[in-house]
Amino acid sequence: MEGNRIRLLKVEEIECRVAKVTQKGVSLLLYKDARVDCKILDEVFGPMNWQRTHQSIDGNLYCTVSIWDPEKSQWISKQDVGTRSYTEQEKGQASDSFKRAAVVVGIGRELYTAPFIWIPAERVCIERREGGPGGDRYVVKDTFRLTSISYNENREISALEIVNGKDVPVFRWTEGSGTAKTASLSCPALNERELRLLEQELARTGVELGTALGRYGLQDAERMTPEIYKKIMSGLKRSKDRAA
Repeated sequence: MEGNRIRLLKVEEIECRVAKVTQKGVSLLLYKDARVDCKILDEVFGPMNWQRTHQSIDGNLYCTVSIWDPEKSQWISKQDVGTRSYTEQEKGQASDSFKRAAVVVGIGRELYTAPFIWIPAERVCIERREGGPGGDRYVVKDTFRLTSISYNENREISALEIVNGKDVPVFRWTEGSGTAKTASLSCPALNERELRLLEQELARTGVELGTALGRYGLQDAERMTPEIYKKIMSGLKRSKDRAA
């Protein structure tokens, strides 16, 4: 399987999802859907040379993506777990676990190198809705679409542009433009000592911060909770040194 290199995602294969809406603006995430994963697996390995299976472990749905390696004459398998969905829970977990397993195979890892995408309120249409169990909330009326994306030699995102439903640019970013490209070790939920310990473990293992955060659906460290921090640290401590 050594000659089969997963290609980078094309602009039309990447979608924009609203992550958070406040009175001050909107944050977006870049994502791929399961159809893109199927397409790339077919393209790189052939429709008859890969398969997916699902199994429930402790109430969580896991997906295993297996790829046939003709050189070794065996299946090479990668696995990951899905997260619960509020609607169509079984279908949601099956799709999510498949997409996560595809990332482990190598599809779409570059999305975890995206910058923090923030669109200020003056560039979007935000509506305030009063009442409800949680009090007032804000919703965004716009839709968003990625129109261009570039990568550097390290397969990291180096530039991108996003427009709204009227094709008006609302976010442009280029590597080195001043916006942090990789997740920052700034997190209000953690103290300085915890952040330094995390930094040391990342340096020891050679694991990228974006990779560690991406396993839990995060694109920057500011969203990391103490619970996720503990899970990341636990996983890193079980990992070998970079030189091993």
